[in-house]
Amino acid sequence: MPAEGRVLRWPRNQPEVRVSSSLLDGITAYIESQGGGEGLFPTQIENVNIIRSYQQRMPMRQIYRPSLCVVAQGAKEILFGEETLRYGAMECLVVSMEMPASGRVVEASEQTPYIGVTIDLDVNMLREVLEQLETPPVSPATPGPSVFVGKVDEPLAECVLRLIRMSQTPKAIPILYPSVMREICYWLLTGPHGAELCSLAVPESNFMRVAKAIYFLRANFAQTLRVEQMAEVARMSPSSFHQHFKQLTSVTPLQFQKQLRLLESRRLMVADAASVEEAAYKVGYESASQFSREYSRMFGVAPKQDALNHQRMYSQYASRKARTA
Repeated sequence: MPAEGRVLRWPRNQPEVRVSSSLLDGITAYIESQGGGEGLFPTQIENVNIIRSYQQRMPMRQIYRPSLCVVAQGAKEILFGEETLRYGAMECLVVSMEMPASGRVVEASEQTPYIGVTIDLDVNMLREVLEQLETPPVSPATPGPSVFVGKVDEPLAECVLRLIRMSQTPKAIPILYPSVMREICYWLLTGPHGAELCSLAVPESNFMRVAKAIYFLRANFAQTLRVEQMAEVARMSPSSFHQHFKQLTSVTPLQFQKQLRLLESRRLMVADAASVEEAAYKVGYESASQFSREYSRMFGVAPKQDALNHQRMYSQYASRKARTA
């Protein structure tokens, strides 16, 4: 059963239904203006994307960036570590640190497709908004996993809808986008989970020290790295770094590195048509057989077959570009 401890439950009322309908109608109109169908629909705003799916999807392992993932219709689940969170219509997932997780669509059909919007969070803007709050939220003394599910209320829904409409007018984006993103940061920081999110914006917190090590890890994942090296980047002792890293990401630093390598190898095979051996060596493996074993263990299927499956899955919309009105 999905974990309930971090999922907010609340009674639905008529205003929320109206907001849900407005947001859903706006997103659907955008999708149809892009030719309709299902899959990933990029927008003219680089870090805003829309997904529509007519069917439930198998779990997709990936590294989640700091982001806001809003569901307008249907439902998704995310599995990180041993915890599963489910979020449906007018709920959102907020990820405040890069972390490996598996996400999947669990409610979708041709009559009622899954529709969601993903917005990358701007850490610098979060920090600016936090500094201007008269009563800023206080980071928890013992931060837990850097992900939570919450409610999409009217102000937040209106911000998302404005972004979708704005993407139809590219000339307006550089002028209007910063103010809407600032407003999104405000509503998130002053909401019920603001304390958990504000850790992302405090420069010298353990949260940000671990985040700095993750950036280093992403840039050097193909190299042989030791925990001591990453701890030095984070300016923490190895034991403290290891503890906080796993507490925030649900995996150890070396497990994180392995997942980065395997996810990049999948991208190389799918997007660049690299062979299994080429992908293995490019991401830092010295043995193709070891690579295949670890790949199969993580994704549940052999590398070559998995790459073929993903090429078929995304061929219909991989090259889709955002159109303007």
